[in-house]
Amino acid sequence: MQFIDLQSQRARLGTALEDAILRVVRSGQYILGPEVATLERQLEAFCGARHALTVANGTDALALALMAFGVKAGDAVLVPSFTFAATGEVVVWFGATPIFVDCLPDTFNIDPASIEAGIATAKRLGLRPIGVIPVDLFGLPADYDAIEAICAANAMWILADTAQGFGATYKGRRTGSIGRVAATSFFPAKPLGCYGDGGAIFFEDDALLEPLLSLRVHGQGVDRYDNVRIGMNGRMDTIQAAVLIEKLKIFPDEIAARNRIAERYSAALEKHVIVPRIPTGLTSVWAQYTIRVPDGRRDAVAAKLKEAGIPSAIYYVKPMHRQTAYSEYPVAANGLPVSDVLAGEVLSLPMHPYLSEADQDRIASTVRAALEAR
Repeated sequence: MQFIDLQSQRARLGTALEDAILRVVRSGQYILGPEVATLERQLEAFCGARHALTVANGTDALALALMAFGVKAGDAVLVPSFTFAATGEVVVWFGATPIFVDCLPDTFNIDPASIEAGIATAKRLGLRPIGVIPVDLFGLPADYDAIEAICAANAMWILADTAQGFGATYKGRRTGSIGRVAATSFFPAKPLGCYGDGGAIFFEDDALLEPLLSLRVHGQGVDRYDNVRIGMNGRMDTIQAAVLIEKLKIFPDEIAARNRIAERYSAALEKHVIVPRIPTGLTSVWAQYTIRVPDGRRDAVAAKLKEAGIPSAIYYVKPMHRQTAYSEYPVAANGLPVSDVLAGEVLSLPMHPYLSEADQDRIASTVRAALEAR
């Protein structure tokens, strides 16, 4: 059994995907070929953003936004601790200080109350709180109404990290169209993934277009030998764009399948573990289906699944503020108790659009048996 079954997806796409890759190989336009611009226009149409720029990976997407914002030493950027390291990593790249904040126990997403506590921490330390990077964790959008209100009151921007949540909706808004800039990843395991690294940034402000185009290609001006900024090599390969064009065609159908699978999981497990809940008005793309197994039973359940040949994963074993590289950075004034608790309880089960009901029933019954054996 696969944790994420990319081969079934490849078989569904068939020769169309192979032909798309071969067209790029035959064209010889391996960098910024026509497929890149085509994909960008399709991504804009899909999520409702005015501008989409493809980039080399999701981390570069975050970094390019921070470069365009002019983030620097003395600035503080609030980020959730319970997420992948890239979200905080990019803040440090530019000499700014990440302030780690807590998450909500039911959605796993950033806690607005902890954002306000983090702002107080930043000011106490003599730092300028300039922005928040909410993460759409496990595929579910963050609480953007509350976050937008806090940021508006404090003259702060929002950089929406929707690496796991691209394709979800928040009260009628598609992720990618939320925040001053939104950033996503097309890493192969993501709900919309390519066959290598890839990412994209989304924004409405026309004034950001020229600097971001420049920063993506080493800060170039009129051409690549006239550099007017310090930039990076953040371009997407044309082959990855061609792959994503084909995958985007079936993405809405795959999102629907993920939601059906999530509903079956919850129906089968809600009396035995803490299952994820979706707030009213929101949808998820279920990058992960993550349960909470309290009372120290998580490892026993994972071991039972492994014994049965069923893969599982823990996202995340350690919140960022507990990791060696980030342990010296400040945390919100109220501490991060929820992040610490979740790290000891979360367990992600196999999730992809091609998970059969038979396999899903076997997964659920194995989880139940592991808990009943205690």
